[in-house]
Amino acid sequence: MNNNDVLRRIRYALDISNPGMIDIFKLSGCTLEQPTLLKLLKKEEEEEFISCSNPLLSFFLDGLIVHKRGRRDSAGTPKPDASLNNNAILKKLRIALDLKEEDMLALMKLAGVTMSKSELSALFRNNGHKHYKECGDQFLRNFLQGLTVRQRNVTPEQILGE
Repeated sequence: MNNNDVLRRIRYALDISNPGMIDIFKLSGCTLEQPTLLKLLKKEEEEEFISCSNPLLSFFLDGLIVHKRGRRDSAGTPKPDASLNNNAILKKLRIALDLKEEDMLALMKLAGVTMSKSELSALFRNNGHKHYKECGDQFLRNFLQGLTVRQRNVTPEQILGE
């Protein structure tokens, strides 16, 4: 999945307005104007499409954490993650939405995916750990679909039809 697709899917799943998106970026120290946001939300084949970089998506996810959970007293302004991957995206979403293991498994089940707790925990291990598992695009796509089903109270078929 490309970062623009992740950004669009999170926006849709959580029903975030354009001003809300701009505010979330601001919470992480990133100033983004509405015309730029609209270009980021376009699909690749559309005119004026701008690719969403890893640091920019990282700013959004860090802002989402602050938006949903509040700013930590001990933490300064987070540095954007240039090496953002699906595992890091999943971890930041888990933190932002305060999801427990059972919540994550339930979201996957809503998307039609059954998995064990150990399979899930492997996605959150450090890269060098022997039980680390890379989060694939399809897994992240299913997670965001389950999140959309739960947050917007729709069926998976309604999401695929849009």
